[in-house]
Amino acid sequence: MTALSLGLAALLVPPAGASANDSTAELAAGGLVLTRTDDIEMRSEDLFVSAKEIRVTYHFFNRSARDKTVTVAFPMPDVTLDFIDGLTAVPHPGTENFLDFSTRADGKPVSTQVEVKAFADDVDQTALLRKLGVPLYPDIDYDGLTALPKAQRDELIKLGLATVNEFDAGKGWEQHVVPTWTVKTTYHFEQTFPAGREVVIEHRYTPATGSGVGTSLAYPDSGPDSGYAEAVRKYCVDKGFLAAIERARVAAKAEFAPFGDQRVSYILKTGANWAGPIKDFRLVVDKGDPRNLVSFCGDGLKKISPTQFEMRKTDFTPAADLDVLILTPMGNQ
Repeated sequence: MTALSLGLAALLVPPAGASANDSTAELAAGGLVLTRTDDIEMRSEDLFVSAKEIRVTYHFFNRSARDKTVTVAFPMPDVTLDFIDGLTAVPHPGTENFLDFSTRADGKPVSTQVEVKAFADDVDQTALLRKLGVPLYPDIDYDGLTALPKAQRDELIKLGLATVNEFDAGKGWEQHVVPTWTVKTTYHFEQTFPAGREVVIEHRYTPATGSGVGTSLAYPDSGPDSGYAEAVRKYCVDKGFLAAIERARVAAKAEFAPFGDQRVSYILKTGANWAGPIKDFRLVVDKGDPRNLVSFCGDGLKKISPTQFEMRKTDFTPAADLDVLILTPMGNQ
């Protein structure tokens, strides 16, 4: 892929995503397992990505001689909770459908189920948290871990599920036990694909958008832990993009670049689980405001409006996921 240098983002909170891609799945004892099908092809995928909304429309075709009923899974990017540096913005924290996810098949609403799991150090700790009555995706104001008995708090900390946050909010030093686990979410539903027929599936949801104030990308010499090199690679940032940041800093007569950021991720690679490549793929990324800047990896990109950029592919087999960074001028967030 080549880079389109139209923006950048800060790296002050853990990156989080808010999107996914249809895959067939089977329900195993341990949960959903994504599988491959050779009978159903993805004729087209039309994907719209912004910081406020993800919309995607698929046209599937069952090329076999029999109707096929499969479990269709839609995995979300992992979200690691961070109550110290800040949570990722979600529309309905504390609920399982925290992304306000909805689905339609051939224009009719689909009842979608959700599987949410909590991991720490690559170990599934969902059962333990449920046993303790702890929500898997708590609200930012959640302080239930602090109220647990000491032995249970210590166990959570030992397992990597929590840490102690110390701060002084004007009432003296306080200690609170806060979550640090990773939430893995997959939406799924049963869908019948009639033989020799096309089925249109639509998804819509609000992305879990990572955000921050300021940007380490303006400071290439800020050290290996600043996230600079990783951001340049992940979002295809080039010299022209960095120069735009520096010009804005100089114009503002400021020590720091006057930007905040929004980060959105979309899982594309599971789209390779269908029969053959995606015949017709269209991506539109909307940066939200003409004054914003956006950066993401892609080629053949075309500006189609003051805020939207389009990429089209035929016979497309996704080899990487999509990561989008939107830079917003201070006071415009």
